[in-house]
Amino acid sequence: MLQDGVITVLGTMSGTSLDGVDAAVLHTDGVQIAGFGPSAYRPYSAAEQAVLKAHLGRWQDADCSQAAQIVEDAHIALMQPFEGIALAGFHGQTLAHDPGGRGTHQCGDGARLAAVLGYPVAWDFRSADVAAGGQGAPLAPFYHFALAKWIEAAAPVAFLNLGGVGNITWVNPACDAPTDPAALLAFDTGPANAPMNDLMRLRQGVDYDAGGALAAQGQADAGILSDFMTHPYFGKPAPKSLDRDAFAGLSKAVADLPDADALATLAAAVVQSVVAACALCPTLPAQLLVTGGGRHNKAVMSGLAQSLPCDVIAVEEVGLDGDMLEAQAFAYLAARTARGYALSSPQTTGVPAPLGGGV
Repeated sequence: MLQDGVITVLGTMSGTSLDGVDAAVLHTDGVQIAGFGPSAYRPYSAAEQAVLKAHLGRWQDADCSQAAQIVEDAHIALMQPFEGIALAGFHGQTLAHDPGGRGTHQCGDGARLAAVLGYPVAWDFRSADVAAGGQGAPLAPFYHFALAKWIEAAAPVAFLNLGGVGNITWVNPACDAPTDPAALLAFDTGPANAPMNDLMRLRQGVDYDAGGALAAQGQADAGILSDFMTHPYFGKPAPKSLDRDAFAGLSKAVADLPDADALATLAAAVVQSVVAACALCPTLPAQLLVTGGGRHNKAVMSGLAQSLPCDVIAVEEVGLDGDMLEAQAFAYLAARTARGYALSSPQTTGVPAPLGGGV
């Protein structure tokens, strides 16, 4: 039985970029943030990445045991050294996501983690939301609301997470709770790091374009960008969500461009999709707080700064850790799961009413 009040929770995240597992400690009661603890990272090896990539698109009825073993073993190895943990949040690895269709699939067994680690593990955070008609993503917005309170934001801000896929959370910190109808709007913006990382692995044998250096040397293809912005996803109202490979056509479109031009085009696509997302927000945020690996890409960050009339800054500038925000979010959601609080709302996933979840 968990103690009342603030507890020490370990959150983990293995994202669609397939680079590795993040783990971070959060001190929280499931409502407010009381403080942050240590964090760690465990990269996937090239062989592990290859197995996980081969399983992308597979559903629960397929044999995913090899991928699940990799995901679970990596998490256990990373999580075991942490001490004093009362509860953990385990996201698993998203292999397929089709809300309104086949559902959502995060592989990995939280029960095995709990048995090995010796403390409770909250997991399977998305299924209940999708079953109730929600998008099942993004799930970090309730944590973003708590973060806006933590940094004492005085005006609406937006958190932009640039992982494999991009997502944005617009937060009104004047509201009392994340379930307030005017508190949040959250949705996936479009592709982020995944197409750029895939291209670098394919053409250069490295995991990513460090600092966006190669993208900065290229020239974006205006025709490809124009076609990209006609994708029907951009015409859908928010909230809405994406699968990692929903924009596979973009990667095909840049296939014949030189490396630098292809990367410049992919970076510009990220920028244009975020600009379109900001236009869907209730008001322009005072600050766009960028988290995830994409905040290191200077081509993306300078493009955003030039294209938006608000401050565009990495979350480190307000004292947060952009590498660990998603892992912290699943620590926060684990605490909310254990306490029976809502994880999502109509404004974050499109679910009909604020809804709990997790196992």
